[in-house]
Amino acid sequence: MTVAAVRSHDAAALETSVIRKVSRRITPFIIVLYFLSFLNRVNVGFAGLTMNHDIGLTQAMFGVGAGIFFVGYIAAGMPSNLALQRVGARRWIALLMVVWGLLSAATALASGPYSFYTLRFVLGLAEAGFFPGIILYLSYWFPARHRAFVTAMFMTAAPLSNMIGSPISGALLGLDGVAHLHGWQWLFLVEGAPTVLLGIVALFYLTDRPEGAHWLTATERKWLADEMQRERDAKAAQSKSSIWGAVKDPRVLLLALVYAGTSTGLYAIGIWAPMIIHRFGFSYLELGLVNAIPNLFAVVTMVLWARNSDRTNERRLHVAIACLAAGIGMLMAGHASSAVVLVAALAIANFGINAAKPPLWSMPTQFLSGSAAAAGIALINAMGSLIGGTIGPMVIGRLRDLSGDYSLGLYFVSATLLVSALLSYVFGRSARRAAYATASTAAPAAAVREER
Repeated sequence: MTVAAVRSHDAAALETSVIRKVSRRITPFIIVLYFLSFLNRVNVGFAGLTMNHDIGLTQAMFGVGAGIFFVGYIAAGMPSNLALQRVGARRWIALLMVVWGLLSAATALASGPYSFYTLRFVLGLAEAGFFPGIILYLSYWFPARHRAFVTAMFMTAAPLSNMIGSPISGALLGLDGVAHLHGWQWLFLVEGAPTVLLGIVALFYLTDRPEGAHWLTATERKWLADEMQRERDAKAAQSKSSIWGAVKDPRVLLLALVYAGTSTGLYAIGIWAPMIIHRFGFSYLELGLVNAIPNLFAVVTMVLWARNSDRTNERRLHVAIACLAAGIGMLMAGHASSAVVLVAALAIANFGINAAKPPLWSMPTQFLSGSAAAAGIALINAMGSLIGGTIGPMVIGRLRDLSGDYSLGLYFVSATLLVSALLSYVFGRSARRAAYATASTAAPAAAVREER
């Protein structure tokens, strides 16, 4: 074996060792954090089974309350992500978790439509920085070639939250009358408390950057810090790094619209699936177990899908095909006349919605760096959530009140996912044009430097 081959083998072994250590240290913990984050925002779907009657909410009012969460979420998203970049992930994520855990538990105090709306709005403000903050945080620790898979592992928390949280939420509704509290009040109290505790743990457990990772050896720490710096330097030479550069980049807008469809699907299932399945006569505990099945399917398939995306280094078609599958699944769910068909349709939709997200979130950091990455990720999340998280639940609730069933709402969700599939396919052409424009403007500058 030549000297070069030996060095290449040693470098590959070092990379494998570092990525494995970083994955073991960071990934399980952030999965648990996102599990709680997603649970605290969608457990309202189970609570609504009894809460709506107790505090006087129509389906349309409930849809407004579910969606108004994202008004606060959108308003605080970009400032929160920029704050994380300035003060560090460890402190900022810990603070967010303690605050949103307390607010989630406080939803047990809702007594009517307006108090419900207010509590959902401020919960959105508190949670706004967490998801885009973690996406940015992963870009500090994992080279781009590993990012889709680790993002998929992180995002398994969303279907896991529905899979594990559904039976728990169903069981908690059965505590109605204990200590003179309604079952839905117990649900919010019990599911909000762990978030506060883990927020305190996060303050001591997380590490802001590779340079401060004393749980790596000096050699491993230096390799990772150098690798991430090389990646930042390479991106800085050919990508936008200013906040304004991200805001005006058409690729950011396009990705936000793609994300909007996946968000519409995600929150349609997360918030409305319990009520849709409940019409087949299941008890609360049975409902929780049945609702877990499509999410179990999504957990397995999204990881395999992301691994294939990393292996082939292809993102756009992985997003488009997944969104197409999700749109078809939602269309099937709208036609479902039995519980078996409905669960199968929701399983297909769950796969597509969740599988699209890891390759999608690997795309912004391919052309954004520095403050632009922080702003661009937050902007995509905020704009996508505006349509998917705010408008989606409101439309579904309104259509349910008008038509008497959920079919029209599911068709609406299907349409948004099919549009996302088309836009994701178009993204490749847009990205190539933007890359060509960047190269064209960079070439004269390079020529000037050569002359000098």
